Amino acid sequence: MTSQFNDQFLRACRKETVDHVPVWYMRQAGRSQPEYRELKKKYSLEEITHQPETCAYVTKLPVDQYNNDAAILYKDIMTPLPAIGVDVEIKQGIGPVIHNPIQSLADVERLGTINPEKDVDFVLETIKILRSQLNVPLISFSGAPFTLASYMLEGGPSKNYNKTKGLMYSDPKAWFLLMDKLGDMVISYVKAQINAGSQAIQIFDSWVGALNQQDYRTFVKPVMERIFNELRGEGVPLITFGVGARHLTKDWHDLNVDVVGLDWRYPIREARQDGITKAVQGNLDPCVLMAPWNVIEEKAKEIIDQGISQPGFIFNLGHGVFPEIKPETLKRLTSFVHEYSAEKIASMK
Repeated sequence: MTSQFNDQFLRACRKETVDHVPVWYMRQAGRSQPEYRELKKKYSLEEITHQPETCAYVTKLPVDQYNNDAAILYKDIMTPLPAIGVDVEIKQGIGPVIHNPIQSLADVERLGTINPEKDVDFVLETIKILRSQLNVPLISFSGAPFTLASYMLEGGPSKNYNKTKGLMYSDPKAWFLLMDKLGDMVISYVKAQINAGSQAIQIFDSWVGALNQQDYRTFVKPVMERIFNELRGEGVPLITFGVGARHLTKDWHDLNVDVVGLDWRYPIREARQDGITKAVQGNLDPCVLMAPWNVIEEKAKEIIDQGISQPGFIFNLGHGVFPEIKPETLKRLTSFVHEYSAEKIASMK
Protein backbone atom coordinates (compact mmCIF):
# COMPACT_ATOMS: atom_id res chain seq x y z
CA MET A 1 0.00 0.00 0.00
CA THR A 2 1.38 3.35 -1.07
CA SER A 3 -0.40 5.60 1.45
CA GLN A 4 -2.42 5.54 4.64
CA PHE A 5 -5.36 3.13 4.52
CA ASN A 6 -8.71 4.88 3.97
CA ASP A 7 -11.27 3.12 6.20
CA GLN A 8 -14.15 5.59 5.77
CA PHE A 9 -16.28 3.01 3.92
CA LEU A 10 -15.82 0.36 6.61
CA ARG A 11 -16.57 2.90 9.33
CA ALA A 12 -19.81 3.92 7.60
CA CYS A 13 -20.84 0.26 7.27
CA ARG A 14 -20.45 -0.04 11.05
CA LYS A 15 -22.33 3.26 11.65
CA GLU A 16 -19.21 4.82 13.15
CA THR A 17 -18.19 8.46 12.76
CA VAL A 18 -16.64 9.45 9.43
CA ASP A 19 -14.79 12.52 8.17
CA HIS A 20 -16.71 12.49 4.91
CA VAL A 21 -19.37 10.35 3.27
CA PRO A 22 -17.62 7.45 1.55
CA VAL A 23 -18.28 6.90 -2.14
CA TRP A 24 -18.14 3.95 -4.51
CA TYR A 25 -20.23 3.10 -7.56
CA MET A 26 -21.76 -0.16 -8.63
CA ARG A 27 -20.16 -1.24 -11.93
CA GLN A 28 -17.49 1.42 -11.42
CA ALA A 29 -14.86 -0.92 -12.91
CA GLY A 30 -15.05 -1.03 -16.69
CA ARG A 31 -17.86 -0.07 -19.02
CA SER A 32 -17.44 3.73 -19.21
CA GLN A 33 -13.65 3.81 -18.97
CA PRO A 34 -11.65 4.16 -22.21
CA GLU A 35 -8.79 2.07 -20.80
CA TYR A 36 -11.25 -0.76 -20.19
CA ARG A 37 -12.73 -0.47 -23.67
CA GLU A 38 -9.25 -0.83 -25.11
CA LEU A 39 -8.77 -4.03 -23.10
CA LYS A 40 -12.13 -5.34 -24.33
CA LYS A 41 -10.85 -5.11 -27.90
CA LYS A 42 -8.42 -7.88 -26.96
CA TYR A 43 -10.19 -9.83 -24.22
CA SER A 44 -13.70 -10.90 -23.25
CA LEU A 45 -15.05 -10.34 -19.74
CA GLU A 46 -14.34 -13.99 -18.94
CA GLU A 47 -10.77 -13.72 -20.24
CA ILE A 48 -10.11 -10.60 -18.14
CA THR A 49 -11.41 -12.25 -14.96
CA HIS A 50 -9.21 -15.30 -15.60
CA GLN A 51 -6.09 -13.09 -15.74
CA PRO A 52 -5.57 -11.93 -12.13
CA GLU A 53 -3.08 -9.14 -12.91
CA THR A 54 -5.33 -7.71 -15.63
CA CYS A 55 -8.44 -8.11 -13.49
CA ALA A 56 -6.73 -6.36 -10.58
CA TYR A 57 -5.80 -3.48 -12.91
CA VAL A 58 -9.43 -3.08 -14.03
CA THR A 59 -10.67 -3.23 -10.42
CA LYS A 60 -8.18 -0.64 -9.18
CA LEU A 61 -8.54 1.76 -12.12
CA PRO A 62 -11.65 3.65 -10.88
CA VAL A 63 -10.14 4.03 -7.41
CA ASP A 64 -7.08 5.64 -8.96
CA GLN A 65 -9.10 7.79 -11.36
CA TYR A 66 -12.02 8.87 -9.17
CA ASN A 67 -10.52 8.69 -5.64
CA ASN A 68 -13.32 6.38 -4.53
CA ASP A 69 -13.40 5.07 -0.96
CA ALA A 70 -13.75 1.39 -1.93
CA ALA A 71 -12.95 -0.92 -4.81
CA ILE A 72 -15.33 -3.61 -6.01
CA LEU A 73 -13.86 -6.70 -7.58
CA TYR A 74 -14.33 -6.84 -11.34
CA LYS A 75 -16.23 -10.01 -12.20
CA ASP A 76 -19.73 -11.15 -13.04
CA ILE A 77 -22.40 -12.77 -10.88
CA MET A 78 -22.23 -15.70 -13.31
CA THR A 79 -18.58 -16.39 -12.47
CA PRO A 80 -19.15 -19.36 -10.07
CA LEU A 81 -21.94 -21.06 -12.06
CA PRO A 82 -19.83 -23.12 -14.49
CA ALA A 83 -18.34 -24.90 -11.47
CA ILE A 84 -21.73 -26.38 -10.60
CA GLY A 85 -22.57 -27.41 -14.16
CA VAL A 86 -24.18 -24.33 -15.71
CA ASP A 87 -23.21 -23.67 -19.33
CA VAL A 88 -23.16 -19.87 -19.36
CA GLU A 89 -21.91 -17.42 -21.96
CA ILE A 90 -21.74 -13.63 -21.58
CA LYS A 91 -22.93 -12.26 -24.92
CA GLN A 92 -22.16 -8.70 -25.91
CA GLY A 93 -25.30 -6.57 -25.85
CA ILE A 94 -27.40 -9.34 -24.30
CA GLY A 95 -25.81 -10.41 -21.03
CA PRO A 96 -25.65 -13.92 -19.58
CA VAL A 97 -27.04 -16.66 -21.81
CA ILE A 98 -27.57 -20.13 -20.31
CA HIS A 99 -27.27 -22.95 -22.83
CA ASN A 100 -28.62 -25.65 -20.47
CA PRO A 101 -31.50 -23.94 -18.63
CA ILE A 102 -33.16 -25.63 -15.67
CA GLN A 103 -36.47 -27.18 -16.64
CA SER A 104 -37.18 -29.88 -14.06
CA LEU A 105 -36.35 -31.35 -10.67
CA ALA A 106 -33.93 -33.71 -12.40
CA ASP A 107 -32.01 -30.73 -13.80
CA VAL A 108 -31.73 -29.26 -10.32
CA GLU A 109 -30.57 -32.58 -8.88
CA ARG A 110 -27.75 -32.73 -11.46
CA LEU A 111 -26.22 -29.47 -10.25
CA GLY A 112 -22.89 -29.97 -8.53
CA THR A 113 -21.04 -28.15 -5.77
CA ILE A 114 -18.26 -25.57 -5.91
CA ASN A 115 -14.70 -25.95 -4.69
CA PRO A 116 -13.62 -22.28 -4.74
CA GLU A 117 -9.88 -22.90 -4.32
CA LYS A 118 -9.96 -25.06 -7.46
CA ASP A 119 -12.90 -23.74 -9.48
CA VAL A 120 -12.44 -19.97 -9.04
CA ASP A 121 -8.79 -19.80 -8.03
CA PHE A 122 -8.35 -16.87 -10.45
CA VAL A 123 -10.85 -14.83 -8.40
CA LEU A 124 -9.01 -15.57 -5.17
CA GLU A 125 -5.64 -14.73 -6.72
CA THR A 126 -7.00 -11.39 -7.96
CA ILE A 127 -8.18 -10.57 -4.44
CA LYS A 128 -4.75 -11.32 -3.01
CA ILE A 129 -3.07 -9.09 -5.59
CA LEU A 130 -5.46 -6.23 -4.88
CA ARG A 131 -4.96 -6.39 -1.14
CA SER A 132 -1.28 -5.67 -1.72
CA GLN A 133 -2.09 -2.73 -4.03
CA LEU A 134 -5.12 -0.94 -2.58
CA ASN A 135 -5.26 1.67 0.17
CA VAL A 136 -9.08 1.40 0.29
CA PRO A 137 -11.28 -1.58 1.24
CA LEU A 138 -11.97 -4.26 -1.35
CA ILE A 139 -15.61 -5.29 -1.79
CA SER A 140 -16.37 -8.69 -3.28
CA PHE A 141 -19.78 -9.98 -4.18
CA SER A 142 -22.07 -12.78 -5.22
CA GLY A 143 -25.40 -12.99 -6.91
CA ALA A 144 -28.24 -14.11 -4.63
CA PRO A 145 -30.03 -17.42 -5.23
CA PHE A 146 -33.21 -15.90 -6.71
CA THR A 147 -31.35 -13.71 -9.19
CA LEU A 148 -29.01 -16.54 -10.21
CA ALA A 149 -31.96 -18.91 -10.52
CA SER A 150 -33.80 -16.43 -12.74
CA TYR A 151 -31.02 -16.66 -15.34
CA MET A 152 -30.72 -20.42 -14.97
CA LEU A 153 -34.45 -20.92 -15.53
CA GLU A 154 -35.14 -18.26 -18.15
CA GLY A 155 -32.00 -19.01 -20.14
CA GLY A 156 -30.93 -15.37 -19.97
CA PRO A 157 -32.24 -11.92 -19.03
CA SER A 158 -36.01 -11.65 -18.57
CA LYS A 159 -38.63 -8.95 -18.10
CA ASN A 160 -41.37 -11.02 -16.49
CA TYR A 161 -39.61 -14.08 -14.99
CA ASN A 162 -42.42 -16.34 -16.16
CA LYS A 163 -40.40 -19.56 -16.10
CA THR A 164 -38.82 -18.67 -12.76
CA LYS A 165 -42.14 -18.03 -11.06
CA GLY A 166 -43.65 -20.97 -12.92
CA LEU A 167 -41.24 -23.43 -11.28
CA MET A 168 -41.61 -21.68 -7.93
CA TYR A 169 -45.38 -22.10 -7.96
CA SER A 170 -45.72 -25.44 -9.72
CA ASP A 171 -42.84 -27.46 -8.24
CA PRO A 172 -41.88 -26.22 -4.77
CA LYS A 173 -39.70 -29.30 -4.22
CA ALA A 174 -37.52 -28.38 -7.19
CA TRP A 175 -37.54 -24.72 -6.22
CA PHE A 176 -36.40 -25.21 -2.65
CA LEU A 177 -33.74 -27.71 -3.72
CA LEU A 178 -32.47 -25.11 -6.19
CA MET A 179 -32.44 -22.45 -3.47
CA ASP A 180 -30.55 -24.83 -1.14
CA LYS A 181 -27.94 -25.71 -3.76
CA LEU A 182 -27.40 -22.08 -4.75
CA GLY A 183 -27.34 -21.05 -1.08
CA ASP A 184 -24.57 -23.58 -0.42
CA MET A 185 -22.65 -22.28 -3.42
CA VAL A 186 -22.97 -18.64 -2.36
CA ILE A 187 -21.79 -19.39 1.17
CA SER A 188 -18.73 -21.36 0.00
CA TYR A 189 -17.89 -18.85 -2.71
CA VAL A 190 -18.17 -15.82 -0.44
CA LYS A 191 -16.25 -17.38 2.45
CA ALA A 192 -13.39 -18.17 0.06
CA GLN A 193 -13.35 -14.54 -1.13
CA ILE A 194 -13.21 -13.31 2.47
CA ASN A 195 -10.44 -15.76 3.32
CA ALA A 196 -8.50 -14.46 0.32
CA GLY A 197 -8.74 -10.91 1.66
CA SER A 198 -12.07 -9.29 0.72
CA GLN A 199 -13.06 -6.73 3.34
CA ALA A 200 -16.78 -6.40 2.61
CA ILE A 201 -19.39 -8.42 0.74
CA GLN A 202 -22.36 -7.28 -1.31
CA ILE A 203 -25.05 -9.79 -2.25
CA PHE A 204 -26.80 -8.69 -5.42
CA ASP A 205 -30.41 -9.86 -5.54
CA SER A 206 -30.89 -7.63 -8.53
CA TRP A 207 -34.19 -9.00 -9.84
CA VAL A 208 -35.96 -10.15 -6.66
CA GLY A 209 -38.22 -7.09 -6.84
CA ALA A 210 -40.25 -9.13 -9.35
CA LEU A 211 -41.73 -11.00 -6.36
CA ASN A 212 -44.44 -9.75 -4.05
CA GLN A 213 -43.72 -9.61 -0.34
CA GLN A 214 -45.50 -12.84 0.59
CA ASP A 215 -43.76 -14.85 -2.13
CA TYR A 216 -40.41 -13.40 -1.08
CA ARG A 217 -41.02 -14.43 2.50
CA THR A 218 -42.09 -17.94 1.49
CA PHE A 219 -39.74 -18.79 -1.37
CA VAL A 220 -36.61 -16.65 -0.94
CA LYS A 221 -36.18 -15.15 2.50
CA PRO A 222 -35.32 -18.48 4.22
CA VAL A 223 -32.25 -19.03 2.03
CA MET A 224 -31.19 -15.40 2.44
CA GLU A 225 -31.43 -15.75 6.22
CA ARG A 226 -29.24 -18.85 6.05
CA ILE A 227 -26.64 -17.16 3.84
CA PHE A 228 -26.25 -14.06 6.01
CA ASN A 229 -26.34 -16.04 9.26
CA GLU A 230 -23.53 -18.25 7.93
CA LEU A 231 -21.50 -15.24 6.79
CA ARG A 232 -22.03 -13.21 9.96
CA GLY A 233 -19.14 -14.90 11.72
CA GLU A 234 -16.64 -13.94 9.00
CA GLY A 235 -16.14 -10.47 10.48
CA VAL A 236 -16.72 -8.29 7.41
CA PRO A 237 -19.60 -5.91 6.61
CA LEU A 238 -22.46 -7.48 4.65
CA ILE A 239 -24.55 -5.49 2.16
CA THR A 240 -27.74 -6.49 0.36
CA PHE A 241 -29.10 -4.81 -2.77
CA GLY A 242 -31.85 -5.25 -5.34
CA VAL A 243 -33.70 -3.17 -7.90
CA GLY A 244 -37.37 -2.18 -7.71
CA ALA A 245 -37.68 -3.83 -4.31
CA ARG A 246 -38.87 -1.08 -2.00
CA HIS A 247 -41.65 -3.39 -0.79
CA LEU A 248 -39.03 -5.89 0.39
CA THR A 249 -36.74 -3.47 2.23
CA LYS A 250 -38.14 -4.18 5.68
CA ASP A 251 -37.56 -7.88 5.08
CA TRP A 252 -33.95 -7.11 4.09
CA HIS A 253 -33.64 -5.10 7.28
CA ASP A 254 -34.58 -8.26 9.21
CA LEU A 255 -31.62 -10.10 7.67
CA ASN A 256 -28.25 -10.35 9.41
CA VAL A 257 -26.77 -7.56 7.26
CA ASP A 258 -24.93 -4.34 8.08
CA VAL A 259 -25.99 -2.23 5.10
CA VAL A 260 -29.23 -2.02 3.14
CA GLY A 261 -28.75 -0.85 -0.44
CA LEU A 262 -31.52 1.33 -1.89
CA ASP A 263 -32.27 1.93 -5.54
CA TRP A 264 -33.21 5.40 -6.84
CA ARG A 265 -36.95 4.87 -6.38
CA TYR A 266 -36.83 4.90 -2.58
CA PRO A 267 -35.77 8.19 -0.93
CA ILE A 268 -33.46 7.67 2.03
CA ARG A 269 -35.62 9.93 4.19
CA GLU A 270 -38.62 7.69 3.59
CA ALA A 271 -36.59 4.54 4.26
CA ARG A 272 -35.58 5.99 7.62
CA GLN A 273 -39.20 6.93 8.36
CA ASP A 274 -40.19 3.37 7.49
CA GLY A 275 -37.89 1.99 10.18
CA ILE A 276 -34.65 1.26 8.31
CA THR A 277 -32.12 1.89 11.09
CA LYS A 278 -29.15 -0.01 9.65
CA ALA A 279 -26.56 1.71 7.50
CA VAL A 280 -27.90 2.56 4.04
CA GLN A 281 -26.22 2.81 0.66
CA GLY A 282 -27.39 4.72 -2.37
CA ASN A 283 -29.01 6.02 -4.32
CA LEU A 284 -28.56 8.54 -7.15
CA ASP A 285 -30.37 7.56 -10.33
CA PRO A 286 -27.53 6.71 -12.77
CA CYS A 287 -29.38 8.55 -15.54
CA VAL A 288 -28.94 11.83 -13.62
CA LEU A 289 -25.25 11.59 -14.54
CA MET A 290 -26.22 12.40 -18.13
CA ALA A 291 -27.63 15.77 -17.01
CA PRO A 292 -25.81 19.13 -16.69
CA TRP A 293 -23.57 19.47 -13.63
CA ASN A 294 -25.91 21.80 -11.74
CA VAL A 295 -28.62 19.12 -11.86
CA ILE A 296 -26.22 16.41 -10.70
CA GLU A 297 -25.00 18.58 -7.84
CA GLU A 298 -28.51 19.42 -6.66
CA LYS A 299 -29.61 15.75 -6.70
CA ALA A 300 -26.43 14.67 -4.92
CA LYS A 301 -26.89 17.32 -2.21
CA GLU A 302 -30.40 16.10 -1.54
CA ILE A 303 -29.23 12.50 -1.14
CA ILE A 304 -26.27 13.46 1.07
CA ASP A 305 -28.45 15.64 3.30
CA GLN A 306 -30.87 12.76 3.78
CA GLY A 307 -28.10 10.21 4.25
CA ILE A 308 -26.13 11.98 6.96
CA SER A 309 -29.20 12.65 9.10
CA GLN A 310 -28.37 9.35 10.85
CA PRO A 311 -25.08 7.46 11.30
CA GLY A 312 -24.22 4.96 8.60
CA PHE A 313 -24.42 6.29 5.05
CA ILE A 314 -22.52 5.33 1.89
CA PHE A 315 -23.02 7.31 -1.30
CA ASN A 316 -23.61 5.20 -4.39
CA LEU A 317 -25.83 5.06 -7.43
CA GLY A 318 -29.27 3.46 -7.38
CA HIS A 319 -27.97 0.88 -9.85
CA GLY A 320 -24.80 0.47 -11.90
CA VAL A 321 -22.73 2.80 -14.05
CA PHE A 322 -23.65 2.43 -17.72
CA PRO A 323 -21.29 2.94 -20.67
CA GLU A 324 -22.46 6.43 -21.66
CA ILE A 325 -21.50 7.99 -18.33
CA LYS A 326 -18.29 10.02 -18.65
CA PRO A 327 -15.42 9.15 -16.30
CA GLU A 328 -14.79 12.82 -15.61
CA THR A 329 -18.37 13.11 -14.32
CA LEU A 330 -17.79 10.32 -11.81
CA LYS A 331 -14.52 11.91 -10.72
CA ARG A 332 -16.16 15.29 -10.22
CA LEU A 333 -19.08 13.71 -8.36
CA THR A 334 -16.75 11.86 -5.98
CA SER A 335 -14.89 15.08 -5.17
CA PHE A 336 -18.16 16.91 -4.64
CA VAL A 337 -19.55 14.25 -2.27
CA HIS A 338 -16.32 14.26 -0.27
CA GLU A 339 -16.11 18.05 0.02
CA TYR A 340 -19.78 18.81 0.58
CA SER A 341 -20.30 16.03 3.10
CA ALA A 342 -17.11 16.89 5.01
CA GLU A 343 -18.36 20.46 5.49
CA LYS A 344 -21.80 19.28 6.55
CA ILE A 345 -20.43 16.69 8.97
CA ALA A 346 -18.03 19.22 10.50
CA SER A 347 -20.87 21.70 10.99
CA MET A 348 -22.94 19.09 12.83
CA LYS A 349 -20.27 18.45 15.51
